[in-house]
Amino acid sequence: MRALLVVNLAATTTSDRTRDVIVHALSADVDLEVVHTDHRGHALELGRRARDEKVDLVLTFGGDGTVNETVNGLLEDGPAPDGPALAVLPGGSTNVFARTVGMAEDLVEATGQVLDGLREGRRRRLGLGTANGRWFTFTAGLGLDAEVVHAVESHRDGGGRLSAPVFVRAAVRQFYRRTDREQPALTVEVPGAEPVTGVFLVIVQNASPWTYLGGLPVNPCPEASFDTGLDFVALRRLGTVSTLRHVRQILQPGSRPRGRDVATGHDLAELTVWADRPVALQLDGEPLGERMSVHLRAHPEALSVVV
Repeated sequence: MRALLVVNLAATTTSDRTRDVIVHALSADVDLEVVHTDHRGHALELGRRARDEKVDLVLTFGGDGTVNETVNGLLEDGPAPDGPALAVLPGGSTNVFARTVGMAEDLVEATGQVLDGLREGRRRRLGLGTANGRWFTFTAGLGLDAEVVHAVESHRDGGGRLSAPVFVRAAVRQFYRRTDREQPALTVEVPGAEPVTGVFLVIVQNASPWTYLGGLPVNPCPEASFDTGLDFVALRRLGTVSTLRHVRQILQPGSRPRGRDVATGHDLAELTVWADRPVALQLDGEPLGERMSVHLRAHPEALSVVV
């Protein structure tokens, strides 16, 4: 079996010795090529090359951004039943996708899990989403959450390490100092339903949870799944009291935001978000700049993953 290991050294603090052990273990079972990414978009290029060269398996070792780029390369021409399978090794700060598909948080354990999955032929086909044609694996967001992602990315670009406290501080600072909490910019349109107007924030989930704070799952749409369509939650108010109430709700297992200022959707094939002014967009925790409109679609069984 030909395999490509995509390593993002910038997304992990793993030692050289540990990485050597992982590479040695994988090389015993597969014909392995290892490539370290060295620029933004490199993992996408490698995913594309793996697809074109008909590599059997692509492994990622990095964070959710590395997974997202690789998937966009693998699926650039759309899902293919005979395309490379994906396996993920946790190397980032949160590893939402890896944890959601059931990978162990410990790197050595996760490597053993991948090897067992290869030997036993354990594959799962996952439904994914696209936003204006770009693939995402577990979440898309417009408004406040995307603004926070952009702020955190600036922190990382400045050499800072990512952690749950960094995200919390960025969210509080964005909420009180920068986000427009007076003039909502967004409208959500779902085919066959009345538009949801006057929206400040839209979170779309393709899987559950939306993210993690350390070991705590944060879950606005607890019914979201790789086996169904897209779910969304939209907030029409960003007052301090109402927002704190919704935060408490999404941190409770099985709960969700609810109230007159909340709109939700479950198992949707598509939806469109329109903006009155440019609004920040994020996919899988990666900033994608600002948009005036985003069309989101669900794609069943788009990707084969070794679990």
